[in-house]
Amino acid sequence: MALGFARGVCEIFRPVSLEASATPIRWAFLVDTQKCIGCGFCVKACKLENDIPFNNNVSRTWVERYVLTKEGRTYADSPKEARNGFSSSRIDLGNGKSQNIPGENIDKAFFVPKLCNQCEKPPCVQVCPVGATYQAADGVVLVDRTWCIGCGYCIMACPYGMRFFHPRYHVAEKCNFCYHRISKAMEPACVLACPVGARRIGKLRDSRDPVAKIIETGRVSVHKPEYGTSPQVYFIGMSYEVR
Repeated sequence: MALGFARGVCEIFRPVSLEASATPIRWAFLVDTQKCIGCGFCVKACKLENDIPFNNNVSRTWVERYVLTKEGRTYADSPKEARNGFSSSRIDLGNGKSQNIPGENIDKAFFVPKLCNQCEKPPCVQVCPVGATYQAADGVVLVDRTWCIGCGYCIMACPYGMRFFHPRYHVAEKCNFCYHRISKAMEPACVLACPVGARRIGKLRDSRDPVAKIIETGRVSVHKPEYGTSPQVYFIGMSYEVR
């Protein structure tokens, strides 16, 4: 009882939470895997915009490359989160190993950008013991760096592996749709950086919003719907092989 009261007080008087809950908007993100060229510009822009050390192998967003062979094997890699794109045709197997797949053996290849799904039912929020991870009224899940104690519960709870420890601040970190930008009517850094329009953000509750129209009427899917978290990042052309 006392714990519940204390947490309620924290939520009432925490300025960041109050500021985030002042809007009825419901944000959603749209990724078109059919357009993504794996350039990595989105990853670079994200790191620079959100104070993520560039050379550390962690990122709020990254791009995965999938190569499906005619023999039915699936290979996937994301060297250095693809911040420098995919300069080599060799698949990064990790631990310094790589593999070349001859072009005649490739059945299909594509890129998939990844970012926090801003789940409607976020398991990360449920497990945070201090309320540092919370969901704003507009659906975006945020992390208050000043309140986070670095316990790592939220990182373990995320079924998509979208969270990590910030290498400098040692607190939980993840994508928040560039909340400091969208709350001022500016697009996220990754959206601006994408040269082919593969990443878009929109307002689900606005029937005039072009992204909302695509999500409502187009053929879109979410990542791992079986987890039951109701992701708010939608994909065009998502293949079932995506991990």
